Amino acid sequence: MSNIPGDLKYTSSHEWVREESENIITIGITDFAQEQLGDVVFVDLPEEGTEVTAGDSIAVVESVKAASDIYAPATGTVIEINETLVDSPELVNEDPYENGWFFKIQLAEGEAAEDLMDAESYQDQCSD
Repeated sequence: MSNIPGDLKYTSSHEWVREESENIITIGITDFAQEQLGDVVFVDLPEEGTEVTAGDSIAVVESVKAASDIYAPATGTVIEINETLVDSPELVNEDPYENGWFFKIQLAEGEAAEDLMDAESYQDQCSD
């Protein structure tokens, strides 16, 4: 069974979202997603300063099985990327919720990460 922390929010495309402050969120992929992908071998991250719209494909994760897009869960600006993943993409498999995070977004004014699933809803999605 995958680890699904109760303090995070989730998208239907298997990104997790941690609210760092009122308008900054951190994004990664879930334990379920990394298990489905298998060994991650490459991560293509967005550039800092990139403006994104909720639903945009803004990063790519490649594994021995497949390549998958990573989507912006909210509208805003990428303010930080996890450069450690460039040299150590295996962190996505080893520690998806801490050291394996992908990027941080400063939410656009009036934007919120409220339309995301809670852990229970995400668990239900993964069980289907």
